[in-house]
Amino acid sequence: MNLFTSVEIGSLSDRLSYSDKLLLIGSCFASEVGARLKGVKFTCQVNPFGVLYNPLSIATSLRFLLENKFPMGEDFIFHEGLWHSLSFHSDFSAVSQETLQENIHRSLDTCRDVMKQVSCLFLTFGTAYVYTWKETGQVVANCHKLPEQLFRRRKLSVPEIVETYCDLLKEIWQVNPTIRVLFSVSPIRHVRDGLHENQLSKATLLLAIDELQRLYPEKLIYFPAYELLMDELRDYRFYADDMVHPSQVAVDYIWQKFTETFFDKDTLTMMKSVNEIKKMLNHRPLHPESAGYAKFLHQIVLKIETLSEKYPYFEFEKEKELCLTRLNR
Repeated sequence: MNLFTSVEIGSLSDRLSYSDKLLLIGSCFASEVGARLKGVKFTCQVNPFGVLYNPLSIATSLRFLLENKFPMGEDFIFHEGLWHSLSFHSDFSAVSQETLQENIHRSLDTCRDVMKQVSCLFLTFGTAYVYTWKETGQVVANCHKLPEQLFRRRKLSVPEIVETYCDLLKEIWQVNPTIRVLFSVSPIRHVRDGLHENQLSKATLLLAIDELQRLYPEKLIYFPAYELLMDELRDYRFYADDMVHPSQVAVDYIWQKFTETFFDKDTLTMMKSVNEIKKMLNHRPLHPESAGYAKFLHQIVLKIETLSEKYPYFEFEKEKELCLTRLNR
């Protein structure tokens, strides 16, 4: 008996493994996936420009990397005691323009060569609605709580997104011809836009990605995070208390689908071993001074050393140091 509609998911012919380097950019969903990838020891850069929601701001941030450029003077604004960049998230904001620029330069310099090295670029679009700065017409990445009358709000068109990304993808493949691009639409609904407007926004993003896939079928793949929540998990029990964000169970389910789709069997086995070590480290003993707990810690160290010997590119120094610190207590 089928109790729900299954979402069909495409797969990579050459699945990802721990030898792959990943770059994730986009909405909160990209941050969530990136945090989980880092948690199981993948080498990845996650939202180096902060959370970005619309396709044009994501494209702008990638061009900063590709073209070795930085935001210019008109990009910087002062509001309520802080300097902000219209191209970057509020995480970069600072009390002086110099510090703001230093924060941005540091992030860009850290990621400057990433595009040449990564094997998979994961882009997550959140909304097709953008805000443009009236003074210059620039599409902003973040409004920084500035007065609404300083911006114009509009919805991107499908051709606008497709044209932007056709040019951008060509630039990316010139720098790194083998990089694979994985698109997704965030499952989080932007209810402030209105529920109907949110549907139009998500549909615009889906149509644009579908057209890009048609143009570059060998190099692009789509992961249906939005459809998994809307169709397979079609119930408010899979939402958080705000009835907008997915619940922890929903996030775990989408993550499981993601790993099953894109990782090979050896990688999944290794991920399981890493998670076992994390689970053991999170164990809180009733008697931390007992010989039994000391033996348990030695087992963790042995497990880490065995895994590190088999997979030398794993970084387990912090976990090992934590075990030794607890033993020395």
